Amino acid sequence: MYIGLDIGTSSVKAVLMDEGQAIIASRTAPLEVSRPHSGWSEQDAESWWTACAGTLDALAKAHPKEVAATKGIGLSGHMHGATLLDRSDRPLRPCILWNDVRSAAEAAALDRDPRFRSISGNIVFPGFTAPKLVWVAHHEPDTFAKVAMVLLPKDYVRLRLTGEHASEMSDSAGTSWLDVARRDWSDDLLAATNLSRGQMPKLYEGSEPTGRLRAELAQRWGMRSSPVVAGGGGDNAASACGVGVVRPGTAFVSLGTSGVLFVSNARFSPDPETAVHAFCHAVPNTWHQMGVILAAAGALEWLAGVFATDPAELTKPLEADHARPGGVIFLPYLGGERTPYNDAKIRASFSGMSHATDRNALTRAVLEGVAYAFADSLAALRKAGGEDVDIAIDFHGAISPALAKLLIKALEPYQPMFIEEPCQAQNHDIMAEIARGTHLPIATGERVFTKWGFREVLEKKAATILQPDLCHAGGITECRLIAGMAEAYYAAIAPHCPLGPIALAAGVQLAASIPNFLAQEQVTLGEGYLKKTFTVRKGYLDLPTGPGLGIELDEEALAGKIDHDWRNREEYDRDDGSVVDW
Repeated sequence: MYIGLDIGTSSVKAVLMDEGQAIIASRTAPLEVSRPHSGWSEQDAESWWTACAGTLDALAKAHPKEVAATKGIGLSGHMHGATLLDRSDRPLRPCILWNDVRSAAEAAALDRDPRFRSISGNIVFPGFTAPKLVWVAHHEPDTFAKVAMVLLPKDYVRLRLTGEHASEMSDSAGTSWLDVARRDWSDDLLAATNLSRGQMPKLYEGSEPTGRLRAELAQRWGMRSSPVVAGGGGDNAASACGVGVVRPGTAFVSLGTSGVLFVSNARFSPDPETAVHAFCHAVPNTWHQMGVILAAAGALEWLAGVFATDPAELTKPLEADHARPGGVIFLPYLGGERTPYNDAKIRASFSGMSHATDRNALTRAVLEGVAYAFADSLAALRKAGGEDVDIAIDFHGAISPALAKLLIKALEPYQPMFIEEPCQAQNHDIMAEIARGTHLPIATGERVFTKWGFREVLEKKAATILQPDLCHAGGITECRLIAGMAEAYYAAIAPHCPLGPIALAAGVQLAASIPNFLAQEQVTLGEGYLKKTFTVRKGYLDLPTGPGLGIELDEEALAGKIDHDWRNREEYDRDDGSVVDW
C-alpha cells in the first residue's frame, strides 16, 4: 500500500492506493487563504499539517488493515511558497504563497542581475521564492534575521512527517536559487539574497527516499513499520508523472486555480525571454518547460462567485452551443500574468459589452479568455522548444466539454500532435461532437476496457487514436484485435504501457506486428529494464532488426527497481478480470 499527500492551495488531499495503483480510498480537508492586502496571498503553515494529520487519521480509521501495510508516502504541493522557520523549526510568519505579487519590485531587481537568468534559466517572477525573502529582509528585518531554514509547502509537511529538512528538484527549481542544469543549489544566487546553503534543505530526486515516517506517527496510524517518504514533486511535475507525461515531447494541460501547459524535455532548455518556465522534472535526468496562466479555473470560480452560483451551473447552458464565438472579450488577468507577459500589475477586463450582454455571454467570454491564454502559452512553448517538437496534450477528461471545445479551437493553429481525453472517455457522443469540430486527432481509451467499447468509439467517430491499457484491455491478443478494428476505421493504436519489463516487452511485440501502432503513449522506452533501450522517430518505435527485437532484460537493474520476483507470473495476473496473456 502507498499513500499520496497533495498540499493544494484550497485543500489537502490524501490518497491510499495498492501496488496496482488502484485507489482504495481518499480524504480531503479544506484550507483557507488569507489576503490581508491587495496582491497578497498567505497561508498558515500549521494548517497544512493539521489537515494532513486529519486526513490520515480518517484513512487509518476507515481502512486500518490497508493503512497498516503502507510501504511508502509520496508528497506533492503548490510551489514557490516561502515557509520561514527559526532554529526550532517553528514558522516565523504565515507562508507567502505562489500567487502573492507583493515582491514585484524585488523580483525586478533580482532579474536585472544577469546571473539569475543564466543560472536558474528563468525570469525571476514575483511569485517565486527568492524575491519574497528579499521583501521580508526589506520590510520585516527582525523576521529575516531569525530565518534558519526556508522550506517549500510540501517540504514543511515532510519535516513534520520525518523530522528531515529535505526537498527535491522539481519544486526547488521554482525558487530562483537552483542551478537547474546542475540540479544543485547555487551559492552565488543564494548570496545575492543574503542567504546561504545552510539555510536550504538537502536536495533529492523525486523518486529517492528522503527519510522515514517518525515512529510515533507510524504508531498513531497503526502502521506495521515506518514507511519511506519519497522526494515527490511540485504539483505540476507530480501531475505529469500521474498522467504519464515523462517522455520528452509529451504534454498535458492542467486546469486548477491557475492553468499550466506542461511539456517534458530530455534536456534543460531555457528561454527566459518567452516567460516560459524551464524546471527540473520530478524524475531523474529529465527537465520540463511550463507555460503558466495565473487565473484559469480561478477565473470561472470568480465569475461564479459574482453570480452566487457554481461553475458547473454557469457553463451548463453553453454545452450545446459552442460553434459561434462570443461578442464579449475577457482578458483573464485577475492577479497579473506570467506566460507570456510577466506582468504582476496587469489586470482583467471585459470589453464589447452591450445592453444584450447577459450571464451566458460573460461566461462564454471567460471561457474563451482562458482558452486563448493557453494558446498564448503554447505559442511561447513552441518558440522556446522549437517548431519541430511533437507535443501531445492530455486534457485527462477533467474539464467541461464547453471549455474542451474552446480550448481545442484555440490550440489548433499551433498543431499539437493529438489531444488526449478531451472529456470523460465514457461519453462517446460528446467525444464525437468534439472530434467533428476539429482537424486535430483525438485520442481516448485509458478507461475503455473491451474491444466492444472501442468499437462504439470507432463507429461514432469519437476518436482517431485508440489507447487500450495492455493489462486491462486483455493483453497482446486483445490489443491486436483492437488494432485490426482500428485500422478498418483508419485509426491508430497507442497502447498505455504500464511501467514494467513484461508490459514493455508486450508493447514492443505489438509495435513490431501492428502497422498502425504509435509509440507516443509508451511510458518507458526500457530505461532501467532493458540492456539496450529503444528510440522513437516521428512517433514510432525505431525497432532493431536483430533476433528478439533486441529485447534483453537487464536483470541487475530490475533487481533494484522491483521489490518482488518479476519472473513470478502470479505477481502480474491479479484477480481483477484482466486477461494478461503474455
